[in-house]
Amino acid sequence: MSNYKTTLGAAMAAALLGGGAHAADDVTLQLKWVTQAQFAGYYVALEKGFYEEEDLNVTIKPGGPDIAPTQVIAGGGADVVIDWMPSALAAREKGLPLVNIAQPFKSSGMMLTCLKESGVTSPDDFPGTTLGVWFFGNEYPFLSWMSQLGIPTEGGADGVEVLKQGFNVDPLLQKQAACISTMTYNEYWQVIDAGISEDELVTFKYEDQGVATLEDGLYVMEEKLSDPEFVDEMVRFVRASMKGWKYAEENPDEAAEIVLEYDETGAQTEKHQKRMMGEVAKLTSGSNGALDEADYQRTVQSLLSGGSDPVITKEPEGAYTMEITDKALN
Repeated sequence: MSNYKTTLGAAMAAALLGGGAHAADDVTLQLKWVTQAQFAGYYVALEKGFYEEEDLNVTIKPGGPDIAPTQVIAGGGADVVIDWMPSALAAREKGLPLVNIAQPFKSSGMMLTCLKESGVTSPDDFPGTTLGVWFFGNEYPFLSWMSQLGIPTEGGADGVEVLKQGFNVDPLLQKQAACISTMTYNEYWQVIDAGISEDELVTFKYEDQGVATLEDGLYVMEEKLSDPEFVDEMVRFVRASMKGWKYAEENPDEAAEIVLEYDETGAQTEKHQKRMMGEVAKLTSGSNGALDEADYQRTVQSLLSGGSDPVITKEPEGAYTMEITDKALN
């Protein structure tokens, strides 16, 4: 009797599995930068099985100094990319139809960090100084801010000299620049770790200056949104990713440790990742994943107000959709 039952049980299990045994949907995510706590929500969703629960097989591709997410998605190397909105909108105006489908980061982590000894105490002191700026699409918020201040970026007594900053803090340590670009969760702490104390620094957060533009959002190619199957995959992807982000916010140390497990370079340290996760949690905590249209408008206005050299020249159309988050969050 028991043999019969076992066989019947196995047959029923096989039938059930047969009904649901279609392969999980593959989704490739391209990060904006290297594996670090800036992207903890996605690694947490992967490690905790949140993607698996949504029947997704997610591959996370790290970025780096030579990797532009816009180029990767244009070449078909990813289904969804993480990018900053200024870069995405600039790419869209140039003909790469990227669409924002979700906005996990509510606040901006970008700031200028200055040596107090350089004499910079307010933006009025910028003219005549050298400022370190990241390029590859990351310069747009800076250029927008300078144009709003009416400060030329070609040097001279009335302008600022722009130093193309590598992805490190050396120009500040070597005093090649009065101020450099830093993120609240990363490079600022590299300056501190290099032995400069917080009271020797002056910081200007883009958020506080009223020129913050939206950072890490999720972007896809517009034409793919006409495919209902792709839309369904993205709904599941966003739902699982936001579950990952909220878990990371509530369990920052565990999230940092998960990130470290996925860091194949071995370059990241536990201390730095835990500190980074604490700062990143401040930027994601205000978001349920849905883009706030007021934040979008503020970003667009900031980019349009670039005087003679704006980042974008006209109001974008169709640059975001609420369809994915409306379905994912309900």
